[in-house]
Amino acid sequence: MTAEHPAELPARAAQQHVVVIGGGIGGLMAARECAKVGMRVTVLEAQSQLGGSIRSAELDGIVVDAGAESFATRGGHVRRLVDELGLSDAVVTPEGGGAWLSGIPDAPDAPLPKGGLLGIPANPFQDDVRAILGWRGAWRAYVDRLRPPLTIGHERSLGKLVASRMGTRVRDRLVAPVTAGVYSALPEDVDVDIAAPGLNAALTRVGSLSGAVLALQGDRAGKRPGAAVLGLDGGMSRLVDALRADLEKYGAEIRTDARVVRLASGTDGWTVTIEETADAEEPVTATAVIVATAEPAARELLADHVAGLTELGEAPEIEIVTLLLDAPELDAAPRGSGVLTVPGSHTAKALTHSTAKWGWLRRDAGARHVVRVSFGTQGEPAATAALDDDAAAQLALSEASALLGVTLRPQQVRAAHRARFVQSQPTSLIGAAERRTAVRAAAHKTPRLAVVGAWLAGTGLAQVVPDAVAEADRLRGELLWQH
Repeated sequence: MTAEHPAELPARAAQQHVVVIGGGIGGLMAARECAKVGMRVTVLEAQSQLGGSIRSAELDGIVVDAGAESFATRGGHVRRLVDELGLSDAVVTPEGGGAWLSGIPDAPDAPLPKGGLLGIPANPFQDDVRAILGWRGAWRAYVDRLRPPLTIGHERSLGKLVASRMGTRVRDRLVAPVTAGVYSALPEDVDVDIAAPGLNAALTRVGSLSGAVLALQGDRAGKRPGAAVLGLDGGMSRLVDALRADLEKYGAEIRTDARVVRLASGTDGWTVTIEETADAEEPVTATAVIVATAEPAARELLADHVAGLTELGEAPEIEIVTLLLDAPELDAAPRGSGVLTVPGSHTAKALTHSTAKWGWLRRDAGARHVVRVSFGTQGEPAATAALDDDAAAQLALSEASALLGVTLRPQQVRAAHRARFVQSQPTSLIGAAERRTAVRAAAHKTPRLAVVGAWLAGTGLAQVVPDAVAEADRLRGELLWQH
């Protein structure tokens, strides 16, 4: 039965108590959507801090991003949120030049070629492309121009498409470092149509893969979309702080160090049991529940309530070690804003020279430098996983020396921080969209329940934010318009 009149909605909203389990961006956004229409909202976060993959650390008095350091501009969803929260003046663009490639077989480190798409070059004879492929690889890539186009069907695997059209050197030396750095995945597992929309169609239309990349660049010319990513002066944790303040303005209750261990459903809603502590936590009753945790915790909570939860596959475990260095030899930013590695060539998958990339951090760090070294990718545990914090910092310093092309000594380390993440599988993996759709459909069969977060929306704020808004809106509609 639907509401008899819209005037009933404010009173009905006030009668609803929505409990959000998880205080990452997905949970905070869903909580905000419910709170701003007058619903009573309680956020329960297991950790001592909100934010999930957005977290900060203090290194010798300098606040740095220990997790996500930027947001993608596609769709405009995150930028609109930033503006709504009054952070427009804090938006900054990355600096420091482009990324470099390290671990190129039989060749020195070199800048990542310009003008490509996911590492696929538009011109294989371009000087910076040939420097990585060599003449042999460049000529093999050029064969792509002579092969017949794919006119019947298309290749779904990015790795297979690139290797068949332009050769294994393009796949291994150019595309694989990009997919490992961006998606923590091998090119073979990446879905072309998701990671590069329109590429297969352009290939059929133009007749070659390099020509398709050039055509897509031409299609986007003049649109001036701005930087692909943006950051916040002071770090991305400012977004979390602003969301918390906004929720408190709406009267939401936020509880940290509150790990939910069990959900029980009844005719009137849900009972949420929190892990017992010295304070003897009492169960919380709710009209509706939004599960916004990472996938392992979400599956455990939902197991008795959602039938047919499709397995999404193993998610990669990622570690980021951030180092504060007194290293004047890095003043010249010898590797631009950072380095991507050819898979198998280093124990680290990528490095970001943060003080070269972000002007605000360079200002705050003064003469010192901040570098972030990332470990772990799909099907490969982080090399730091079994190490203690000191050993992980030593390995990160060794990798930083190799990737930046300078000798960095242990006595130059002023502070270090280590962060661990279970990175949700990106939506660009083959079959991921279908598996997520199945999970979401199964969850929707359970009344007064929503599930949000990167494991269903896909990795990155540009996907998590609109997904959380849409799911919260669906749940609000169920609560307000039906009884």
